[in-house]
Amino acid sequence: MNTAFFHDCIFINDLNGTKYTTGGLDRKKLSEYVNFKVGGPADILLIPNSKEQVIKSIKICKENNIPFYLIGNGSNILVRDGGFRGVVLSLKNVKNIYVDGEKIEAECGVMLKEVSDKAIENSLTGFEFACGIPGTIGGAVFMNAGAYDGEISKVIESAEVIDENCNIIRLSREELDFGYRSSLVMKKGYTVLSAVFKLEKGQVKTIKELIEDLTNKRESKQPLEYPSAGSTFKRPTGYFAGKLIQDAGLKGYSIGGAAVSEKHSGFVINKGNATAKDITDLIKHIQDEVKKQFGVDLHPEVRIIGEE
Repeated sequence: MNTAFFHDCIFINDLNGTKYTTGGLDRKKLSEYVNFKVGGPADILLIPNSKEQVIKSIKICKENNIPFYLIGNGSNILVRDGGFRGVVLSLKNVKNIYVDGEKIEAECGVMLKEVSDKAIENSLTGFEFACGIPGTIGGAVFMNAGAYDGEISKVIESAEVIDENCNIIRLSREELDFGYRSSLVMKKGYTVLSAVFKLEKGQVKTIKELIEDLTNKRESKQPLEYPSAGSTFKRPTGYFAGKLIQDAGLKGYSIGGAAVSEKHSGFVINKGNATAKDITDLIKHIQDEVKKQFGVDLHPEVRIIGEE
């Protein structure tokens, strides 16, 4: 990639106020921006501070046929060791949040926990399920994130998105066409700018008790002390991925610095010195073993990007 093209012609001139790093000068390792703590550099990393800068960045990339990828908190992404050839947009600074009665509107970089906290402040119930999901609104809408019998599709009213032609449109819950860990946004390659959630009035004490209970469950059952991308695999119909992996005798199995968690077999973790290749090799081994022993296909929930 000709990073000088970006540096001289596009981003410095056109994205006033956008924080950025460029490939030729300071190729930021994406391991610093994803929860797995692995991955090579991006040619260019941009950190927009507003929805307007996100829109402008994407328009420039599309007009110039520049590959780009969006990340929020990096909680569901694995970047390969060779890094990403193109532009990575980190949306973590696009994080305004507003409350209007029983509705909360949050921009794409707002953490789910921040929405949960805002709901508590305003005695709103319905968002408790998301209190421990370490992702942002953009990613959560994109994949219909969920936990403990709750999911984004149950509480969202609408989302503001950038479509394939860089038009800004608002989609209703029905138009977002949510499925299990999927949405129209994912299928069409749209970008979420913000979302509106319709909650209900509740009792602060009851809301806090539910959040405390869900937090205790999460901390006792998930390997939060290690870098990971959460549940590594989607739930196969009629099965639980973690149980299949455990029954295959893979609990604790490791390749290099990557391992199947001893606490929850559905999590592949970075024990501290893993490479992305260690993790992808382990994912492949798990898939092969579960298929061989039980005839079940496991599909990664984590999104894998970049070059080897």
